Amino acid sequence: MPDPRPRVVISRCIEFAACRYNGAMVKSDTVLRLMPYVEFLPVCMEADMGLGIPRDPVRIVRKDGADRLVQPSTGRDLTDTALRFTREHLANLSDVDGFLLKGRSPSCGIKDVRVYPPGEGKAVLTGRSSGMFAREVLNAFPDLAIEDETRLLNGRIADHFLTRIFTHARFRGCLERGTPKALMDFHARHKLLLMGYNQSAMRRLGRISASSAPLEERLQQYSMDLHQALRRPPNCRSWNNAMMHAMGYFSGKLEPQEKQHFLRSLEWFVEGKVPLSAPLLMLRSWALRYEEEYLLQQVLFEPYPAEFMGLLGTDACSGRDLWEVAR
Repeated sequence: MPDPRPRVVISRCIEFAACRYNGAMVKSDTVLRLMPYVEFLPVCMEADMGLGIPRDPVRIVRKDGADRLVQPSTGRDLTDTALRFTREHLANLSDVDGFLLKGRSPSCGIKDVRVYPPGEGKAVLTGRSSGMFAREVLNAFPDLAIEDETRLLNGRIADHFLTRIFTHARFRGCLERGTPKALMDFHARHKLLLMGYNQSAMRRLGRISASSAPLEERLQQYSMDLHQALRRPPNCRSWNNAMMHAMGYFSGKLEPQEKQHFLRSLEWFVEGKVPLSAPLLMLRSWALRYEEEYLLQQVLFEPYPAEFMGLLGTDACSGRDLWEVAR
């Protein structure tokens, strides 16, 4: 049975409809490239709640410590209408693997949305927050990958987002099959990927998949721990541990120069000189040469479609925290 496609809720203005407040559409090469592989579920809170296209802009206004969604030109407070629409919409979603929302929008921005004081003419910012739709998404789906389209221009962020939505979709397939073998097979395929993300979590998930507890209990616990394991991106040391583990399958077969070249590529990866795909391609070529079926089945080598495998950029080991709010 093939793995299901990820189901991702997306702001409709991103490549699906010209529905921004000014009647424009947002271009995204990443979204266009993902369309053959992802089932997108477009939504536009502002248009769907009846504000029309084009429409007078809305903004987040902080009054007496509470954020409100206001249309300054008309003085309308749209907060209750927005919350009612959003909560009903989210309650009706099923089998969703992630969200891709319009950055900095007062509706969909997941961070850095401008917050204003009351009054139409006041341009001084009170602070920054998330949009009205986005904050409900963040509260209702804390375990899912949630990003905005501008942040996906960063290769490291895009890699983490795609890894999460495609892994979540594969686990949905495991749940649909609903057998002990399906769970064991899922864990076996993802072992090195999980080792790269969180080695302790990988071992814990292995114990869950192999335990004698009732299957429903195992699936529920595995799901919770899987989300936690993938919540934050791996560091370079974790990736190197996973790749060194994989190289162990060939330790007695490789020439000394090959080993030395591979170890040097790991150093270059840590220094940000080459992407993660460079040492991974070497490992995969050895797995093919020596017909290591266990390694060839590992999701680590292709956690999402091969077209995107160059996404992990040279800043992968910069040490910068790119996940302060988004997750």
